[in-house]
Formats: sequence, structure tokens, C-alpha cells
Amino acid sequence: MALLILLMALMSSATAIDTPSRNQVIPTAIEEMQRANYFTFVMLLKMAPSDLINGNITFLMPNDRILAKAGMPESRVVNFLLGHSIPSPLLMEHLLHFPTGTLIPTSMPGFVLKISNDGRSRFFLNNVRIISPNICTRGSIRCHGIDGVVQATSIMPQPDIVPPACPSNSTRGGTPVAAAPPTAPSSPSPESLAPVPVTAPPPADSNGSPPTSNSPRIGNAGLLDFGVTIFMVFLFI
Repeated sequence: MALLILLMALMSSATAIDTPSRNQVIPTAIEEMQRANYFTFVMLLKMAPSDLINGNITFLMPNDRILAKAGMPESRVVNFLLGHSIPSPLLMEHLLHFPTGTLIPTSMPGFVLKISNDGRSRFFLNNVRIISPNICTRGSIRCHGIDGVVQATSIMPQPDIVPPACPSNSTRGGTPVAAAPPTAPSSPSPESLAPVPVTAPPPADSNGSPPTSNSPRIGNAGLLDFGVTIFMVFLFI
């Protein structure tokens, strides 16, 4: 609980910045990214839907060489940007306050980044290290250069899949995995009390298609939403 309070205090120091419109937010960030030679990441931002990015966000940017090697079809651009962004504007000075093992959310619902904090020169988010901090600082968008493509971790619980039972007239030992609940208040006969295996629904497809207009947007989540997400993440630790 003490650690959660500390994290909420840190988030208050990174309060969302009021910005008039996307037309002012994006050009400022793009100018800073281009000055640092992150041209491919800029191209991906320009390929994204116009309503996806609304400021108050932190981008984690692989450089041109890494992105050229990874390849990026247009169908993956939105999910890539969601997985490489944090819904709060965080400078390196803010990130350095997070202790090792902290989980912070990405803009992709259900996916988080685990921090490994060994100082400014060895600060990792999952599998990537921040190598060029504080590239974007002027507007409501923060961005940092990283040394790879982020592999985000899912914290969404997956339902257990129970294999379907093979039909058989014989009753052998062993306890079925799940039992079907009674459907009527009448008393069953002793022979009908044996539990019957059932099949749980398959897990939802976490990859899915790129977000539509009803999907989460990048940025403008606000301090409260980000803090609530941090709290929910700690429930899984």
C-alpha cells in the first residue's frame, strides 16, 4: 500500500498538460522527433488515424534501423503505437522514481511494461532499454528512444480450457474438472448426481483487428485513469 501511495504521488508530478488541439500537439512532437533522427517513427505517427493521438502521453521509440529490420505493415501500425506508449506524460526523471518490478500500463488495454531500474543508463521496460531519454519535452507529448521493439506483457486473466469429455457408458475413477449447475429445483435421483464435464469458452483473441473509432485513443487518459490502472496492476502482483 505504501508503494501504491508513492506511485500516485509520482503521477501527480506528471499531471496532464492542457493542450488546445491535436493540430498543435502533434507537429511539436514530430519536430522534436525529426531533430533526433527518428524519421520512421514519425512516418508511423502520420499513418495513424487522425483521432488516435490526443497528447498527454509518452512514446517509446525504436530508431530507424530497428524499425526497418522489424518491418511494419500498415495493418499493424495502430497496435504498434498503442503498445509503444504510456497514457501519461513521463519524463525520464519521473520514470527513475519507479522501483524495479513496477508494472505500468501501455495504451493497449490489458498490456503492461515491467520496470527494471538500475539507474539512468540501465533503465529497462520489459525487453527494451531507454537509450535516448527526453527527446520530446516541449508539448504534452513525451518521448524516449529505446534499443528495440517492445514486447508488452498481458495481465488479462485467461479462462481455463477444459477438453470435452469423450462419451462413455462406463464410469471410471477420477474427479471431473467442472460440474454443470442444476437447472431445476427438483431432487435428482442418486444416479444423476455425478458431475458432468463441460467445456469453457475459448479465450478472447487478444490480437484482434486494429482499433476502430470506438477503441481506446492514445493520450488524454488523465491522472485519475492512469492512477486507477496502476492500482489495478498492483492487484495482479
